[in-house]
Amino acid sequence: MTILTTRVLIIGAGVTGAGLLRDLALRGVQALLIEQRDVNSGASGGNHGLLHSGARYVASDVEAAVECREEGDILRRLAPQCIEDTGGLFVAVRGDDEKYASDFSALCAKSGVPCRGLELSTARAMEPALSENLIAAFAVQDGAVDPFMLSLDNIAQALSLGCFVRRNLAAVSMEVQDARVTLVRCRDITTGAEVLIEAELVINASGAWAGRIAALAGAHINILYSMGSLIITQDRIATRVINRLRPPSDADILVPGGTVSILGTTSIRVPTPDGCRPSVAETDRIIDDARHMLPILERTRFIRAYAGVRPLVSLGPAGDDRAVSRGFSLIDHADEGVSNFMTITGGKLTTYRLMAEKAADLACAKLGVSAKCRTRTEPLPPSTMGKWTEPGRGPKSWIESRTEDDIVLCECEMVSRRVIDSIVDEAKDMRGRSMLKAIGMRSRVGKGPCQGGFCGPRITGHLYDREVSTGTQGLAELKTFTERRWRGFSPILWGVPLMQADLQEALHCGAMDLEFGPAPSTRDEESEKCPAAAVKEQP
Repeated sequence: MTILTTRVLIIGAGVTGAGLLRDLALRGVQALLIEQRDVNSGASGGNHGLLHSGARYVASDVEAAVECREEGDILRRLAPQCIEDTGGLFVAVRGDDEKYASDFSALCAKSGVPCRGLELSTARAMEPALSENLIAAFAVQDGAVDPFMLSLDNIAQALSLGCFVRRNLAAVSMEVQDARVTLVRCRDITTGAEVLIEAELVINASGAWAGRIAALAGAHINILYSMGSLIITQDRIATRVINRLRPPSDADILVPGGTVSILGTTSIRVPTPDGCRPSVAETDRIIDDARHMLPILERTRFIRAYAGVRPLVSLGPAGDDRAVSRGFSLIDHADEGVSNFMTITGGKLTTYRLMAEKAADLACAKLGVSAKCRTRTEPLPPSTMGKWTEPGRGPKSWIESRTEDDIVLCECEMVSRRVIDSIVDEAKDMRGRSMLKAIGMRSRVGKGPCQGGFCGPRITGHLYDREVSTGTQGLAELKTFTERRWRGFSPILWGVPLMQADLQEALHCGAMDLEFGPAPSTRDEESEKCPAAAVKEQP
């Protein structure tokens, strides 16, 4: 049994938890961040990477619109390495609500969101993939953000300032005495060992799991689980973010992400945040709806579908999830008799820094710390931890710095052996259950058209050469890695990707004798037993 002592314990290493760790570190407050899986394993890794201008919420949630506008400007200024400042368009097509389109500019002005009307011919010249059936177009200040780089850079600076991170550590119970959490019992999911943590203050930043963590301390939060699914294109379709000019609904955003585009999203109420994944029918609906805005989607190759769960805090009767505020909730559980326990949840990727600031303000007030927030004015330093997550960075960096003996292990994203070695060396004991999974989280490995089909075996072989993997461990990691990639691959299989899937199945199941069994949390077990079984008919 291990006993750890810290001033502040943060539960949840999504972007909010990572930002909170950095905020407290800059104020001189020692903190420990724990995560039951890996960085950005929840909604922070399952979103479309949109840096909101605020325009999406000008009609439905003015407070969220203003927060997105202000925080987007701060991120552009202080974390430029994580941002692609693409700009964005809001476009309406024939059949959309013309009144919403006519009111849009005035609604943006009311929230202070910059918005400029465009001639339809100008909009189509800016983005040739747009439909010829446009009826209105506006330019806004949307952008794209790399959520993995953002979280890793925040964590890296916090570590350099004396804070700590423990991955694969799940909080399982809390002891509450005299209206205070006195002990948090955790389990190391890699070894099963018990870890006890004593902290002056416990902050729940676990996103969609916030209700469960709160319950450990006897507190209650009414969380609605809203699953959103997205699809990744093989190529970049547009240079800017493209939004459908209508009240927020499904399949109305296309976000550029380096060399690809991300299309989504949906909003489906689910009973649990665990194990959510897109279905074939859902990906069909996304494409069918979005093609009215971007006809090119009818002949686009998609390489993956994935899903994240939004934690929506409900303060009233449960209705339409899109009607629940996208603002964040900061909850002081002193009102429920636990004076040193608080929760920060909800919000948007764009507003993570503000969420962390407000949570740190309350934390410091409880701790008697007078230091002020510095993340509003101090730049976020780039780090080696987040260096290789950027789409398109691999080819550029590898070509610029390659040596004769540095071979490419991931051809889709041009990730070289030297990059893999640097990630392995930095990860060390942070590898968790699978070094291959940790590499995929910190680089573009497995995210290209082959979805790990060819780079997975190559990198596994290299890990054996380095003796990072021994015995059957490497093959077990490869099997798990490939199964996880198939979960996103199987809903979008038709045409050429389906033929490629057959080749990959032969490679893994035939050449390497890897049999893929059903994953516990999947909805379609047959698609895990035989990956090519759960596919769509070729259109």
